[in-house]
Amino acid sequence: MTDVPDKQVKRLRALIAEAETSLAAAKELLVSLLGDEASETNVDVAENIGKVIEGVFDGQNMVGGDGKSYPVPANYASKSKLVQGDILKLTISDDGTFLYKQIGPIPRKQVVGVLELTDGHYYVKVGDRHYRVLLASVTYFKAKPGDQVSINVPQEDDNVEWAALEAAL
Repeated sequence: MTDVPDKQVKRLRALIAEAETSLAAAKELLVSLLGDEASETNVDVAENIGKVIEGVFDGQNMVGGDGKSYPVPANYASKSKLVQGDILKLTISDDGTFLYKQIGPIPRKQVVGVLELTDGHYYVKVGDRHYRVLLASVTYFKAKPGDQVSINVPQEDDNVEWAALEAAL
């Protein structure tokens, strides 16, 4: 077997995580489109709840109390402006639908920086710090590298890699 550079392995892992997130979002959309069918068959909503897990948002995923990583749809994370460290509750229904809810936002602060694109990932440079931001947020705000942007970061931002894009300025 040939040696695969770490950079390629990291990129493949990121692509797999993005695919899992897209699949979870597609399942959520399908259930939201076909939700009326559940009521037509007299299925009690409580019967559809399979498992509830609480965890911490790591910038892309929720790390559950069970130690597993659960994909958070990028559009939900962007729209909700989730910040690394926020507490989430994940309800996994019996049909496999993932439903996230933010239950514990951490204290945050807003800072301004410059959007950068490095190795296919978006970052915001604030002073000597670089924070990753979700592609879905960059796309939503139609931001481009070099644009000045506002981001939300945890108030205590030591060892924080991710930020939530608030606005393109």
